[in-house]
Amino acid sequence: MKRASAPDLFDHASQETLQRSQPLAARMRPRTLDEYVGQEEIAGPGRLLRRAIEADKLFSSILLWGPPGTGKTTLAMIIANTTQSHFEQINAVMSGVADIRRITAEAQERLKMYRRRTILLIDEIHRFNKSQQDALLPHVENGTVVLIGATTENPYFEVIGPLVSRSRVFQLKPLSDNNVRDLIERAVKDPERGYGNLAIEIDEDALAHLIRVAGGDARNALNALELAVESTPLTTDNQIHLTLEVAQESIQRRAILYDKDGDAHYDTISAFIKSVRGSDPDAALYWLAKMLYAGEDPRFILRRLMILAGEDIGLADPLGIVVANAAAQAFERMGLPEGVYPIVEATLYLSTAPKSNSAGAYFRALKQVEAEGKIDVPQHLQDANRDAKALGHGQGYQYPHSFEGHHVAQNYLPEAIKGMRFYEPSDQGYEAQAADRLDRWRKAVETTLSIEPHAGPEVTEQEIIGLKKKLK
Repeated sequence: MKRASAPDLFDHASQETLQRSQPLAARMRPRTLDEYVGQEEIAGPGRLLRRAIEADKLFSSILLWGPPGTGKTTLAMIIANTTQSHFEQINAVMSGVADIRRITAEAQERLKMYRRRTILLIDEIHRFNKSQQDALLPHVENGTVVLIGATTENPYFEVIGPLVSRSRVFQLKPLSDNNVRDLIERAVKDPERGYGNLAIEIDEDALAHLIRVAGGDARNALNALELAVESTPLTTDNQIHLTLEVAQESIQRRAILYDKDGDAHYDTISAFIKSVRGSDPDAALYWLAKMLYAGEDPRFILRRLMILAGEDIGLADPLGIVVANAAAQAFERMGLPEGVYPIVEATLYLSTAPKSNSAGAYFRALKQVEAEGKIDVPQHLQDANRDAKALGHGQGYQYPHSFEGHHVAQNYLPEAIKGMRFYEPSDQGYEAQAADRLDRWRKAVETTLSIEPHAGPEVTEQEIIGLKKKLK
């Protein structure tokens, strides 16, 4: 039998020591697809990605996108343990173009000399800037490397289009409560990498707390379990008893998925605004609490509330924008934590106010302006202060306050679009009262001047977005 040399024994002992010193989450990282927990839709039996991994036929690049602790790096490492290809791993935070050039040059040599492919895992690939991603592109395109990119950010926004188009995107979801339970129980029972050699008793309410507060993040759950086990003294019968109190101390605050520049930021504010627009104050308060809990800038929320007051409430309740603006001013004087009250009051007021998007009529008028080009202002509406005598500006204008009811039937639109209607008031709140007056005035004008009313151009939501951008 061949005896191990001293350096071999030293290296082996060093590796064992290093492995034992790793955090529990790192030690318990699944090594095979059978150990892998969650993500059944992409890695479950019979799924495309699983079949490719098991057959060692991963020929096209992939992007693994999902929140922290959902198994992106773990899945990549399973591929590394399964494939016969050479495997390289770098982190985008600590690597650059020089590393890409070195790895791709070695991959080209390896492919030419040994017909051996190279799989390159880039963790946090969204941290690479455009030039770094561009440097990688030709080597992915010609097959020098098969890319596995792991990212917590939406790759359709954070990764250059050519790389995305040459990769298959797999979206990973937060783990289910049952997934997290399985991982915790596995760590408690595993004698090699976990705590199977210890007598651990974990109360059901303590386990439920760890699962609930982990928020679908395996690393968060295992880190909390490790802290609980390592900090809890043995009982008289040499057991470690994890109670609810211990669990609460180990993981006191749920990890909220919220990046101020990422998808969660935009998705959460979207849910908040849609809840206020949909007149659901309970849902609005939930999303508001989530944003403030995660550290969102209250001024950003207040700005969106002021926009909503103009766009979705409008003249159904003209006080809506007054309340939103007053809340913003009050917050500037109060700050947090007391400043949460005006934000909440504005949220509740706008959620329960009558709704109208009639102010969007502006964009119908804007679309008409864009379509018609230059049209002169009718003579009777022109400024009479400068050229009334020489050019007749203002001639024929009738001053409404000189007439009964402070209204007189006259045309205020260019002749070419006379009778066109852009604004259609809703039947909500104050606007319903204004609608009655407007209807009388319009009919008086149309009857007196023999004008045939007709609707202005319709605008889609996408057209409104485009028109808004032109206002910036």
